[in-house]
Amino acid sequence: KLIKGNIRSVIKTAIQVCQAKAESKKIKVNLICHEDISAKIDTQLLEQAAVNLLDNAIKYSEEGGLVQIQVITTDTEVCISFKDYGIGIAKEHLPRLFERFYRVDKARSRKLGGTGLGLAIVKHIVQTHEGYVTVDSELGEGSNFVIHLPKI
Repeated sequence: KLIKGNIRSVIKTAIQVCQAKAESKKIKVNLICHEDISAKIDTQLLEQAAVNLLDNAIKYSEEGGLVQIQVITTDTEVCISFKDYGIGIAKEHLPRLFERFYRVDKARSRKLGGTGLGLAIVKHIVQTHEGYVTVDSELGEGSNFVIHLPKI
């Protein structure tokens, strides 16, 4: 069930969940979000989606890197972007990223852990919020995943 919820508090919880992993790689997680942004959400599900995206951003960032989470609103949407400056993703992989079990680099994925389900779960969660996910990435420059939710 979707109810009006505060986006900043959801993201702050996700940051706390991923804090130890970020600290172990000396990665700074920077949040840019006004206090009063809300949307119709299932708090626990949206937290899970945020944790999955933040966990990936940390996983694929270099040690000492930066992950930036920014929440902006447009006339019709609340957009939550997770930007890293890590290894990036080649363009040919972008269309299939949200498929279950799809992995860009199978050997690396096994080494870093993970099931290949994280982004499929994110997509499903965001769709239950009547939203969608986009990704923009450059190989060697990092990735930007954006959750788009309908504005209340």
